[in-house]
Amino acid sequence: MARAVVRAEVDHGPAELVGDPDRPQGWTLLVSGTAQSHVDLDDPTHLEFEYVRRLAHVADLVAPEAHPLRVLHLGGGAWTLARYVATTRPGSVQQVVEVDGGLVDLVRSRLPADGMGIDVLVGDARAALTRVAPGSVDLLVLDVFAGARTPAHLTSAEFLAAAARVLAPAGVYAANVADGGALPFARTQVAAALARFPEVALVAAPDILRGRRFGNLVLVAGTELPVAGLTRRAAADPFPARVLADDDVRAFAGDAKGPADRAATPSPQPPPGFFGRPR
Repeated sequence: MARAVVRAEVDHGPAELVGDPDRPQGWTLLVSGTAQSHVDLDDPTHLEFEYVRRLAHVADLVAPEAHPLRVLHLGGGAWTLARYVATTRPGSVQQVVEVDGGLVDLVRSRLPADGMGIDVLVGDARAALTRVAPGSVDLLVLDVFAGARTPAHLTSAEFLAAAARVLAPAGVYAANVADGGALPFARTQVAAALARFPEVALVAAPDILRGRRFGNLVLVAGTELPVAGLTRRAAADPFPARVLADDDVRAFAGDAKGPADRAATPSPQPPPGFFGRPR
């Protein structure tokens, strides 16, 4: 069965919405050939990407079930996680910050989220943080990619300090970190979080942690993390993941240092074909 494809030019290159042959209202968003999001308009709780399911586990465990959250999403894509939170926690106050205004227009027109209470701001993620009131966010999610790489100004110790400033006392920071091989970039991100937050955890597939493939790791940080619940949920996923915390996550960071702004780098370029068109 042929899949529907919607093509448009957005600010950061050509965008495509590719229909999911198995889900009548399922769509994968690609920008410049890189898969950014998958959404199912009929069922916003369906999460196709492994790392998004892990971010959803964090959202599920931040507060008691169905309790509304104050969520700041840095990086928009097709607003997959925001739709999930709106469905599972009605009344949540959510803002999505997306730098690509053309992409926002495309998603609004083709994948509408009317009535879900999702506020979308066009702007730079780090600049947006400066305008957020201290202590006003329960969950801050970083999932920003320029092409297939997280920009350098969102990988520094100063950025993490700005993120920590907006979190409520029990708030949680969660970031999508892409890396491979010996995971040198991921280690610097964990080190930066360990220097800023009392508790840090890392969620990833075992083969990624062993350096066997490039992929997504979810970094979680805060004052008191739900590590036991996160471990259970990650282990029960269709593609199980490990959770590193306490001594294990410190051992993972090793002697890595969180980079200052002047030394920060983007996340590594993924191998050819990774994050690519859905099959």
